[in-house]
Amino acid sequence: MSGRYAGRVALVTGAQGFIGSWLTERLLDEGARVVVPRRDSPAVSRFRLQGLEARCDVVTADLIDYAPLARVLNEYSVDTVFHLAAQTIVGTANRSPLSTFESNIRGSYNLLEACRSVASDGHPIDRIVVASSDKAYGSHEVLPYREEFELKATYPYDVSKACTDMIARSYAITYELPVAVTRLANVYGGGDFNFSRIVPDSARSLLAGERPVIRSDGSPQRDYIYAADAVEGYLTVADSLDRPELRGRAWNLGAGELISVAQIVGRLIAAAGSDLEADIRGEGVPPGEIDRQQLDSTRIREQLGWAPRWSLDRGLAETYDWYRAVLV
Repeated sequence: MSGRYAGRVALVTGAQGFIGSWLTERLLDEGARVVVPRRDSPAVSRFRLQGLEARCDVVTADLIDYAPLARVLNEYSVDTVFHLAAQTIVGTANRSPLSTFESNIRGSYNLLEACRSVASDGHPIDRIVVASSDKAYGSHEVLPYREEFELKATYPYDVSKACTDMIARSYAITYELPVAVTRLANVYGGGDFNFSRIVPDSARSLLAGERPVIRSDGSPQRDYIYAADAVEGYLTVADSLDRPELRGRAWNLGAGELISVAQIVGRLIAAAGSDLEADIRGEGVPPGEIDRQQLDSTRIREQLGWAPRWSLDRGLAETYDWYRAVLV
């Protein structure tokens, strides 16, 4: 099979999740053999709905257990790793920090240590991309975030991503592993079944003929990118690891535009062709959330040539169409 990843064996953690399923599909289409470690098996996921599971090598392995990870890397001759698996819901992290820290921090250093171990045994891995988050920056008075900004995370989820970020770059610097870190803005698109998030929840409400509920005052602002742009960003960062001088870098990936919760719901309503209005039920910023987050993606645009191709309105229209096809 021809393609950008023809002949490569890629391990994708978190492939059953939202962004991971988009990345997995793209890797398969580009000719990769994709190995997916699995702990749980969600009943509903884009990974299954799009027929991706049947195209992958799905293996039983939990990231908090080191030995199975090392076995999988060895036995499948993995040469590329995309580490996206994480407990990603802020509210869940606030309620249950221990399980979030176990999954996000311990899972990350176990995987990185397994990569280091197989490399020292004569099976080097060429590319390791680790997903951090814009939330690793914490709250800053000055926006947008640039890569040299201090990581000032305070809430459990944010801290877990900041720790993952620093551990990954430590492995690159200390052990010369080909590691890079991605710090993505809020990603939206079809296949996100975490309905605590504003875009999928609003799409589901609109399809039911109900007003989308906003559980803040609608003022918190975020930077949003469409899932296809996020995937292209992951592949671009992976390609950069062929250049040793770029290893150990962190890269911001965002659109650079601040959009309030009320605005994104309003634009999704417009994409749906609905005349409903948002139902604003909250006050201020929800506990454990950051009020304003925006990324400066100048570095990756100038050095690697990545930039988002999807406008917000076009991406929201595609997203709404996906949920309409699946949920109705």
